[in-house]
Amino acid sequence: MKACSISMEFFFFFTIISSLSILVNSQTDSCSANLNLNRQLPFDISALHCASVWNSHNYILRYVQTSQSLWSFVLSAPEANSYVGIGFSNSGSMVGSSAIVGWISPTDGTAVIKQYFLQERTPTQVLPDSGNLNITYSMITSQSSRLYLAFQLSTDQPSSRLIYSLGPIGTLPSAPGYQLTEHRDKVSTVLNYVTGETANENPHRGLRKSHGVLNMIGWGIMMIIGAIVARYCKQWDPIWFYLHIGIQSLGFLLGIAGIICGFLLEDRLSVDVSTHKGLGIFILVLGSLQVMAFLARPDKLSKARKYWNWYHYSVGRTLMVFAIANVFYGIHLGNEGSGWNAGYGIVLGILFVIALILEIRVWMSK
Repeated sequence: MKACSISMEFFFFFTIISSLSILVNSQTDSCSANLNLNRQLPFDISALHCASVWNSHNYILRYVQTSQSLWSFVLSAPEANSYVGIGFSNSGSMVGSSAIVGWISPTDGTAVIKQYFLQERTPTQVLPDSGNLNITYSMITSQSSRLYLAFQLSTDQPSSRLIYSLGPIGTLPSAPGYQLTEHRDKVSTVLNYVTGETANENPHRGLRKSHGVLNMIGWGIMMIIGAIVARYCKQWDPIWFYLHIGIQSLGFLLGIAGIICGFLLEDRLSVDVSTHKGLGIFILVLGSLQVMAFLARPDKLSKARKYWNWYHYSVGRTLMVFAIANVFYGIHLGNEGSGWNAGYGIVLGILFVIALILEIRVWMSK
């Protein structure tokens, strides 16, 4: 009886372990596993190359160049009552990319695949049934607790910059608008179609942040603080003068460093930011003119001093206006979202309130 009891316990233990193993294996996929889809695809799945493209969510991408102008893909992802998406981008950014998004309704099993054009970051500007992908075939199916999104693209060479997204749990797009809710996670990657190697598309994130922060502090904040000191602190002569020069000089140097980072970033990303770049160069020219004007500053008793003052004030204010505009435009281009806009806006608001209070005090003293 004792031996029989041990045998039964071992049997139940083995059954539980086997069931757990089957459950785990049903929710995972790997490039070493065979792809067995119940539905027949219009391409040979045995010829597919495989890459693990998003380890944290177990996204597996299989692909092959079926013919000279036709590429076949199968994206495998765990089924979690959410949409899955893959985007093709020229710059590595979500904005401006075209994505294939698919999902299966857990209630009625309806399978939906749509192409979206990511015009901007907000959900209302993610346009369904739009994009520049020439999709010749698409299918999504559920098997062993995983979603398999299969599609074919008519193109000589698909973009190597791929973006993957995972939608929120329990919130799927619905008719008639099929508007996407904001993803709960995403990743931007680069795929080498020859070797199958994939890497996160964040090699220049530090450089991009340095470019933004240096320009924001240098041109967009310190120049304003230096102007406030020059206008409202003249009663503390000559401290105000040296403080003004020191703040503006530091802002100028930080701004130059930020512009250098911008040139390096443009070269490495190969993106077209001509307007942002043109504004940055214009701001640099204005800053350089201010430096030269300081070196050529006439004496206080000179008749030309009032014209110099007019020139200095005008160029300085023009510089600040364009610097503020270009900082906000840079935040928009970098897709940094509302947090950066709000943060910089709060700093500007504080400086404006300080300047307003000091201006009122000046007028009251007169």
